[in-house]
Amino acid sequence: MLDLVIRGDIVLPNAVKRGWYLSVNGGKIASVSERAPGLARERLEFDGALVFPGAVDAQVHSRSQKGREDFIFSTKAAAAGGVTTIIDMPYDEGLLVCDRESVESKVADIRSQAHTDVGLYGTIRPGDGVSKIAEQVDAGVCGFKFSTFGTHPERFPRIPPYLMADAFAEVAKSGLACGVHNENEEIVKTQIERMKASGRSDYLAHGETHTPLSELLAIGEIYEIGAFTGCRAHVVHCSLGRGIEICNSYKRQGYDATVEVCIHYFLFDEDNTVRTRGGLAKGNPPLRPSQEKEKLWHFLASGDIDLVSTDHVAWSLDRKNNPDMLKNSAGGPSLEVLVPALLKGCMDRGVDLSVAARVLAHNPTRHFRLIPQKGALAVGADADFSIIDPALAPWRVSNSKTVSDWSLYDSMEFPQIKATYLRGKRIYDGKDILNAPGDGRYVRPGQGEA
Repeated sequence: MLDLVIRGDIVLPNAVKRGWYLSVNGGKIASVSERAPGLARERLEFDGALVFPGAVDAQVHSRSQKGREDFIFSTKAAAAGGVTTIIDMPYDEGLLVCDRESVESKVADIRSQAHTDVGLYGTIRPGDGVSKIAEQVDAGVCGFKFSTFGTHPERFPRIPPYLMADAFAEVAKSGLACGVHNENEEIVKTQIERMKASGRSDYLAHGETHTPLSELLAIGEIYEIGAFTGCRAHVVHCSLGRGIEICNSYKRQGYDATVEVCIHYFLFDEDNTVRTRGGLAKGNPPLRPSQEKEKLWHFLASGDIDLVSTDHVAWSLDRKNNPDMLKNSAGGPSLEVLVPALLKGCMDRGVDLSVAARVLAHNPTRHFRLIPQKGALAVGADADFSIIDPALAPWRVSNSKTVSDWSLYDSMEFPQIKATYLRGKRIYDGKDILNAPGDGRYVRPGQGEA
């Protein structure tokens, strides 16, 4: 007797199986088949609806603003958006996740707060060098995050090239990847000082300080350090078609190089969005001109983008609405829109939906070494998935489902998520979060959940 059988259009990383069956038993996928499986305690028919693998958002900042958001709120938004696992960044305000103690402190909060599963990035404090990398690996982080550009010496420090190379070499021993924020500090800070001296603060000021060249130089630095040290090198938010081309060149040379693009780079641009939304649209790297957005869609369709994520951060509105672009914080809330927004874009542009399954589920779980538990509608994997029905009246975004009272996606329309399942249990019913804080788990590479 199976626990659950669902009939719908099963979205796999290599095909969409129309009218197939997904069966669940004991929280795991029992079968994916064209023919109806055996008896089940519950059977659901979703003709024409998508059964989409539980998405893994590879880039989330749940606690960048102290006292603002925690795992309760970020994972509620994730569940409502069909995201069943988030990978949280180490730059918490008041807690840089850079040693065993800070990892374990954050894991304790996951175990008491999370509605979905959570994996963690670790990092280093420049003064510690690489001395605390091994203990973070042992504590279960699924990757390391560094930055070529610093916004704060403690919360978000720059890691200079000589230390970056040492860190890559140490991380390489674990087989984990190093994800790096890709902007050249010297160019950005020089341009900011020039912009301030000129007295400009208009909507173009941010893009003209965080220049395409600053991003491309950093991307080259990241991949070359990876090639030199033998470490898996990952660019966490590429906004330029040229950046994808650089990544492809390293792949062709046989290096383990990967690239990630955030969802906002596919939907928004400097010409139309930054001009009208100002600080709400500020991000690092910034939104680029519309032709760059079109290049990214081309590379997505051709399979040259490895991961798509959000870079979610739930800043309060007062940190985003300053008329002086240079004074606003970068980033915004977006966890709940990742899956429906990418699916709508793929449907509108004729991109096969299996591409979305690859960049939102299949590839992230392999990147973070979370296989075979996560990210696959495959026998033995955790039964994590969502039901999305494009035939229903679209979901019209009204602010954010997180603690934020604003969203760059306000008034946009996306396919509705009817339900989200985590380990075979329905945790979202299209309106409400159904599970309790702490039902989500801490996930770690190669060892399942802890």
